[in-house]
Amino acid sequence: MTDTHLTLRITGDLAKALARMADARSIPKSRLVRDAIAHYLAAGTQRSGEPPLLAGDLMQLWDALPHLAIDEATQFDTDLRQARAALAPPDDAWA
Repeated sequence: MTDTHLTLRITGDLAKALARMADARSIPKSRLVRDAIAHYLAAGTQRSGEPPLLAGDLMQLWDALPHLAIDEATQFDTDLRQARAALAPPDDAWA
């Protein structure tokens, strides 16, 4: 991968904040900016064309989900605990 240079102008306050954050993380400012741009672009591609999820929408989704009765939830919890106990212990990754 070849690097491409980009020149941009930012405010003095933003430059100071960038320098402080880069110093705090012990990384170059250019890496911090690259990471921020990559994160911003990745987040934008995930949401392209989709409206934001609002609280009312989330409530409708929640209401549409199946809900367990208390006895069903208790049995489900018991089943999970028994299944977990029946599993062999994981291999020690440090051995």
